[in-house]
Amino acid sequence: MSSSVQRALRILVELSSGPLTISELGRRLDVHRTTSLRLLRTLEEERFVRRSEDGRYRIGPLMAALAHEALEGLDLRAAAHEHLRALGASSGHTVHLAALDGDSIVYLDKVESRQSIRMYSYVGARAPLHATGVGKAILAHIDPQERGSLLGAPPYPGHTPNTRTDPGELAEDLARVVDRGWALDDFEHEEFIHCVAAPVRGATGRVEAAISVSAPEVTLDREDLLGLVDDLRATANAISNELGWSRT
Repeated sequence: MSSSVQRALRILVELSSGPLTISELGRRLDVHRTTSLRLLRTLEEERFVRRSEDGRYRIGPLMAALAHEALEGLDLRAAAHEHLRALGASSGHTVHLAALDGDSIVYLDKVESRQSIRMYSYVGARAPLHATGVGKAILAHIDPQERGSLLGAPPYPGHTPNTRTDPGELAEDLARVVDRGWALDDFEHEEFIHCVAAPVRGATGRVEAAISVSAPEVTLDREDLLGLVDDLRATANAISNELGWSRT
């Protein structure tokens, strides 16, 4: 790659964090003012940057349009699939990708367990928000008013004796999800299956989906399930990065 192209790309990266003057860009790129000006004029002609009345440069309309098109073209399932497969291979258990659809979650992808006991879930299946790990990982990051609209009037439907049907108990659980960065389905949807789940963020930082590792208690006890949390969260972060999110 030519030095001019590299410098032009670096200008765009620097401007992505906010407007800058020619002098500021020159210092950051460690190039002479005339070099910065020459590159900026070319980028301005092509509408990749624009100059404000105060003399500072910022990202231009064409760059913004390209970024929007790139984000619109991202396929959540495609971005996540190889990461899900890797997590399934390392854990040996069922891995799900799910997203909000109406007032429930829908499974977008699934990696089967290597164990002889398989889960009956399938891509396209729906499940409740308040009683699943992936549902709670998403629900915890939704505005409380919208959350109430999605859940409906309490008490919430019970699926097992462990389902949190009381709004106060559920709110406490969701607060823990936000604090620690992951959710636990403690046999709340199915009596013999538990899971851990983590949120997946899009480019704006908004939670767009969640992933989980699930297993019957007979094949994975509580301690070993919780031992998968670090790998689970690392996978969720990797998928989020694929979607344009960056922890800053």
